[in-house]
Amino acid sequence: MPGTTTVSYGAAPNGAARSAGEVIKDTTTAAFPADVIAESKSQPVLVDFWAPWCGPCKQLTPVLEKVVRAAGGRVKLVKMNIDDHPAIAGQLGIQSIPAVIVFADGKPVDGFMGSLPESKVREFIDRIASPDGGKDAAIQSALDAATQAVETGDAAQAAQIYAAILAEVPDHVAALAGLANCLIELGDLEQAKATLERVPADKKEDAGVRAAEAKIALADQVATLGDPAALEARLRENPKDHQARFDLAMILNAKGQRHEAADHLLAIMKADRAWNDDGARKQLLQFFDAWGAGDEASATARRKLSSLLFS
Repeated sequence: MPGTTTVSYGAAPNGAARSAGEVIKDTTTAAFPADVIAESKSQPVLVDFWAPWCGPCKQLTPVLEKVVRAAGGRVKLVKMNIDDHPAIAGQLGIQSIPAVIVFADGKPVDGFMGSLPESKVREFIDRIASPDGGKDAAIQSALDAATQAVETGDAAQAAQIYAAILAEVPDHVAALAGLANCLIELGDLEQAKATLERVPADKKEDAGVRAAEAKIALADQVATLGDPAALEARLRENPKDHQARFDLAMILNAKGQRHEAADHLLAIMKADRAWNDDGARKQLLQFFDAWGAGDEASATARRKLSSLLFS
C-alpha cells in the first residue's frame, strides 16, 4: 500500500485545494500525535489501520484515497501499518482490520470496520467532512445525552447540556427548543419564553419550538383557572357546565393527567360540539401540539376524536 511520505498540512495558499500528497500520508507511532491528534484540531483526519497481509485492506485503501482526493482537502487520510506500529491500534482496542477511525478536535469521533464499496465510503466522508464535521458529531452526541436525561426525568441535567450546546451554537434550534421545554418542566416560564425569543424566524415551526410554545400558553391559562375541587363540585351539580369541565381539563393537563384532561374535552364535544365556537376541539388540538405526536395520550385521544367526528 504505497503512500506519500513527505507532506505539509498547512493551509493551501489563497484557499486553493490541497494536493493529494498533502492530504494522504503514512504515519508512525512517534508521528501520530502530530499527524493525527494535532491536525484533527483543524479538520477531520481519517486513520486507516492496515497490514500488508490483509486482503480487504488492499481493496479498501485505494477507495479511501480516491474519495479523500475528491473531497478537495476537506479531510485528511493517514495510513498506519499495524504490523510495524501496533501500539496505537492496541490503545484504541482495534481487533480486526481494515479499520478506519475518524479523529476530530483531538479525539476519535466516528469510524467503521471492514471494507466498504465506494458509494458507502463517499457517504461516510461526506457526512464527516462538513466544515464543522467534528463539532457536528460532538453536538449530536450532546443532543443524544440531553434526550436521555429528559427521558429519565432529569430536566435540570438536560437543561445544562442544552445550554452548553448553545454556548457553541447560539441559534441551534433543537437545543433552544430543548432548553425551553426543560425550563418549563422546571417551572421557569419566563426563562423559557426568553429562550424561545432566540429562535430564528424561519425555524418557528419546528416541532420542539411549537411544543414549548403550546406548553407556555397552557401554563398561562391554567394560572387563572382557580380551584379544581370547586370545579368538580360544579360538575356534580350540573354535568352540563361545560366551562367548569373545560377549566378542569386545563388543570388536569397541567398536573400531567393527560388522558383525563382529553376525556373531559371529548365529553364537551360529544354533548355540544358548537360550545364556545368549537373551543373543546381547538383546545384538544393544542394539547396534541404540547404533548407531541408520539405521546401515548395524544394517540389515544386522536383515536377517540376520530371516532367522535366520523361515527
